[in-house]
Amino acid sequence: MRLRYWLLVALSCWTLSLSADELGLTPAETAALLQQQGEQMLFVDVRDPVEIMFVGTPLGIDANIPFMTVDRHDFDADNNRFRLHQNPEFAAQVAAALEAKGLDSDALVVTMCRSGSERGEPSARYLLEQGFSNVRFVIKGFQGDARKDGPQQGLRTLNGWQNEGQPWQPRIDPQTIYRP
Repeated sequence: MRLRYWLLVALSCWTLSLSADELGLTPAETAALLQQQGEQMLFVDVRDPVEIMFVGTPLGIDANIPFMTVDRHDFDADNNRFRLHQNPEFAAQVAAALEAKGLDSDALVVTMCRSGSERGEPSARYLLEQGFSNVRFVIKGFQGDARKDGPQQGLRTLNGWQNEGQPWQPRIDPQTIYRP
């Protein structure tokens, strides 16, 4: 028992020190994993459900569990947006989704947000800190990067799940969408 504890501590330290490249999966790698071992993994869309309602979601998502939720009462005038606050139940909700699928905290969990950097990678690192041992995130997320110039400047059309042609749908899936 004591050896298992120290092995888990060592593994946690190693996984927390992984670079984004080591922790991240491309959209194509994630889609292939879903095809090969979809029943043995958990694929989580960590965006706020309102984002999904307006932008769409990947096919194959097991659950929408927001890592950060939009606080519509807390407006950030400097950045012209509502503030995001961490979902305090995130780890427990991921654990429940794993259990519902017959999996434990050692199963592969892949998280995805809009662009991969603001919530995808942080949510993966957070789950590792909480004791989940096999967590990755989708690099460039669902929509990817915004164009820096040209007629589509500011639009997220460069990469990511949607722009790389991975399967997605424009509507909410009532079976997977987050309902607090």
